[in-house]
Amino acid sequence: MNDKKKIFKIDKSKIPVSITICIMCFIIVYIMCIQFKTAGSIEESNIETMRENELREALASWKQEYEDVNKELQSNKNKIKEYQDKIASNDEAGELLEEEYKNAKMLLGLTDVQGTGIIITLTDNSEAKFTSEQLMDLINELNSAGAEAISINDQRIVSMTDIFDVGDFIMINGKRLTSPYTVKAIGDSTYLQSALSIKNGYLDKYKTDGYTISITTDNNVYINKYEGEMTLNYVK
Repeated sequence: MNDKKKIFKIDKSKIPVSITICIMCFIIVYIMCIQFKTAGSIEESNIETMRENELREALASWKQEYEDVNKELQSNKNKIKEYQDKIASNDEAGELLEEEYKNAKMLLGLTDVQGTGIIITLTDNSEAKFTSEQLMDLINELNSAGAEAISINDQRIVSMTDIFDVGDFIMINGKRLTSPYTVKAIGDSTYLQSALSIKNGYLDKYKTDGYTISITTDNNVYINKYEGEMTLNYVK
């Protein structure tokens, strides 16, 4: 199986938010610098010509201006922190949404998956040939046993999958399939195998009727994604 490199993509929806916040932070810092420059600009020539009372008044005025600037500084620091928190929360929300999106695609069968599970091989013989009904029975048994992903001859089984007989073929997802039918299921391999192997279970039932079935466990079952289109005609 080919190794797949993980490609990191930039979420374009986050760019405007991040740019806006960065610009706001820059404006705030720039205003702070202007305010500090204004508060600290005292011309020596003016001080020399000032009387004592005037100096006291000027000092009081500069002190008040300094306090105002200091308050503004603290306010702007709080705003910057708020913007930083928003960026962080935006990233966290984005990561959470991305994870939810991946899980949704996985559950819908729109991504390749792999994991522990079982592989069942159904082979036609002179005594009995498999039909779509037998395959549907198997799919139902696997789903009831907790299978998280199923495929038949590399055709992913999803809610939109159609399975029916056409002459000597079985049509699945619009593809003609013939024996042998390789059914892969990802889940608890012990439980899946036990569910099919119990007395009067799937294997017991069809082997008794002459069908050829084999089952093996595998720690690395690989199932392809669903390649068809998913359309909703009645759900709103």
